[in-house]
Amino acid sequence: MPSSTPRTPSTASEGPMSYAIFQLARAHRARAAAMLRDMNLHPGQELLLMQLLDRDGQTQSELLDSVGLDHSTVSKSLRRMQDAGLLVREPAEHDRRVMVVHLTDKGRALREPISAMWRALEETSARDLSAQQTESFVRIAYAIADAINSRTPPHEESE
Repeated sequence: MPSSTPRTPSTASEGPMSYAIFQLARAHRARAAAMLRDMNLHPGQELLLMQLLDRDGQTQSELLDSVGLDHSTVSKSLRRMQDAGLLVREPAEHDRRVMVVHLTDKGRALREPISAMWRALEETSARDLSAQQTESFVRIAYAIADAINSRTPPHEESE
């Protein structure tokens, strides 16, 4: 069984927080992927389903913007999900080049299983944390994400 605090490689010693984030993301994604497999979903498909469960009938572009994944990943996921009978894609009335995505009954039926999966993942993730630590972690994680997303890449700063 892996140690709870893996040894940080010497090349990552200048970025222990970044290495910890990498380890956390990898562990979280692996656990989520295992849970999604039980629902016959691939990682990332649940994010698209959650967006459609909140607002059905979005265009593929709107879904791209809401989940922050690249075009080819979303397109491939939507194709797989359509093949699995979870959704349909049809041309928009206003512009036949624009594809609108709608959930099927089978897709809508995943609302509770996805919600239960996220609840179980949250319980596992926060098992050894107090409510205050959990709140603090969420706040810090979003602050880090905002800093990463809003910061000019280092190679552009020096120019």
